[in-house]
Amino acid sequence: MSDPRTPLLALAVGDPTGIGPEIVRACLASPAVRAAARLVVCGPASERPAEVPTIARADASDAPGQGIGRGLDRALADGEAAWLETAGADDFPLGRIDRAGGEAALAALRAGHELALAGAVDALVTAPVCKEALHLAGEHVEGQTELLGNWCGVDDQQMLAVVGDLRVLLLTRHLPLRDALNRITRDRVHAHLHLLERALNELGIERPRMALAGLNPHAGEGGLLGSEDGQLLAPAAERARAEGLDVTGPVSPDTVFLAASKGAYDGVLALYHDQAFLPIKLIGEGRALTVITGLPYLRVSPAHGLAHDIAGQGTARSSDLENAILQAAEWAARRTGAAPVA
Repeated sequence: MSDPRTPLLALAVGDPTGIGPEIVRACLASPAVRAAARLVVCGPASERPAEVPTIARADASDAPGQGIGRGLDRALADGEAAWLETAGADDFPLGRIDRAGGEAALAALRAGHELALAGAVDALVTAPVCKEALHLAGEHVEGQTELLGNWCGVDDQQMLAVVGDLRVLLLTRHLPLRDALNRITRDRVHAHLHLLERALNELGIERPRMALAGLNPHAGEGGLLGSEDGQLLAPAAERARAEGLDVTGPVSPDTVFLAASKGAYDGVLALYHDQAFLPIKLIGEGRALTVITGLPYLRVSPAHGLAHDIAGQGTARSSDLENAILQAAEWAARRTGAAPVA
């Protein structure tokens, strides 16, 4: 039976040394956001706006999804938001990497994760975190993709970047380019084509048209500009096609992303971080987001970082996070039968 109310989302404020808390506050004041979703914001008490009531405090020993999460769905009416207080300092050094920021980001993210994992919310939206600060806080991970996968007990999660019709899965994420290139193998490319199909299925695309981005200029130009496209990528794509996937490629990386943004493909498998995010951020200013496929719940985040250089100046753009919230609400509504986004 469908629920007539808007989706209930957990929103983690991210690292308070950056722009996360201020763009969260801007989104809480947005009529579009309030019309689309009910929000449980997870973050330290020092970042809570006065007009948002505290619903509970999540101590380190709590499992918010099992305790605090009970009754959340009935506690919030359409258009309402509440603050779930998580561990954190009373003040944070804006604009610089700090262990306290990493610890607060971890506490907020953990609370949102627990709510989502227990099914107490329909999706998790996360503001930016700092990998170096996470390391200082004791979590030595590439980023949220790996961290949430660890917490969920899965090992085949992956990041999908989205802006409009351009959807890009990453074969490798936050690695030095030389290390990333060493991880391009036939088996990994083949496996990630299946991950891309699963990610697109999760977004409601039943039989996606996929493209494999080439590695070298012009996808190797028949071997004249490098052998990897012919020796590694092409066999992986052929194997995937033999298994029923609709895969084109490898396609020259200087054309495939523009073609996909215009609807030629439902998704693209990119081989390394910047190959994916240069087109995403150029095309999607103010709208780019990431989704983690393979988790037991929906997680969405804006595709930008902490912006330490403008933190606390009141100039940070909130449109990326607002778009992430609106898109999470739309996808969650499809999954749960909640009220559609107006």
